[in-house]
Amino acid sequence: MALIDRYFSQSDLRKIGAACKQAEQNTAGEVRVSIFSKRSRKWRDLTLEQFTLAEFQHLGMEKTRDRTGVLLLIILAERKFQILADSGIHQKVEQDTWDAVAAELSNYFKKGEYLTGIMDSIQQMAAILSRHFPRKSDDTDELSDEVVVH
Repeated sequence: MALIDRYFSQSDLRKIGAACKQAEQNTAGEVRVSIFSKRSRKWRDLTLEQFTLAEFQHLGMEKTRDRTGVLLLIILAERKFQILADSGIHQKVEQDTWDAVAAELSNYFKKGEYLTGIMDSIQQMAAILSRHFPRKSDDTDELSDEVVVH
């Protein structure tokens, strides 16, 4: 059994993807979730921040029109996660805001409530993004909403 299967069913992953899609209904922001069972040797020497940035770029999240992508990256084997927002978001949203979302997610994870925690975090991200980056009339879904599983 793969490590990811211990934490999430295929139905869970579809729910997370649907939550990302729903999160983007009222914002110009783009929300993605990437879950790694573990890092490959190639990436082990990077800090969590460097690794998250590499995944952010791999997914093309820095290519959104207004630089309004937010990535939630989770590494199951390390029991670590990182929320990374693009430069357009940092102009309007303080890091403390994302730290608060991360703290709540950490509490869910400590209780073993992985799906609930991720779903709640996505809803929080959606609320933050819609407040600062409302959906524009010409907005398009620039990135896939599917959960990336490695």
